[in-house]
Amino acid sequence: MTNNATIAILAVIAIALVAIGIMFWQRGRMRTDKLRDRFGPEYDRTMSRVGDQRKAIAILSERERRVSRYTIRKLDPKMREHFVATWQKVQAQFVDDPSYAVMRADDLLGEVMQARGYPVTDFEHAAEDLSVDHPEVVQNYRKGHAIVESHRRSDATTDELRAAMIHYRALFDDLVNEPDAVDLRERRFESARS
Repeated sequence: MTNNATIAILAVIAIALVAIGIMFWQRGRMRTDKLRDRFGPEYDRTMSRVGDQRKAIAILSERERRVSRYTIRKLDPKMREHFVATWQKVQAQFVDDPSYAVMRADDLLGEVMQARGYPVTDFEHAAEDLSVDHPEVVQNYRKGHAIVESHRRSDATTDELRAAMIHYRALFDDLVNEPDAVDLRERRFESARS
């Protein structure tokens, strides 16, 4: 084999390796972009918490896998009606007893999550699970819960409790008015592929 042939073969191999490297880099970048789009602020929150993109991607991907094993379902009309009526009572109670109303709203969200099929073991786990199908409102859940926890340690102001109710209302509306989460996940997956 001549030197020119060897150089040509090495050049082809080098170009192929660079092309493969670029392909893998783009695939990883696409996965990162999809997770960032899917999780929104939760992606940034996870990144800042763990400080490493690979770890953040692994954590969020594991969340997706875990939640995909749950049987998430929409509320049947009777159950939905019950929860909406209960929420309206809780909101009305805020006028007379803001503290009780916010604590009851926190409990009611747990009941709705369980009725939908989310296992509610502790707050952080529930928030992580919700971030998969409700990335836009999970931050409201976190903010509302932080106010409730602050209130349990001391007294939150009425304005802070009102803010907690507003945060909780956003999640409540999302949970009771949402279509079946499995269908929603499939629609998001299809739109991400196209």
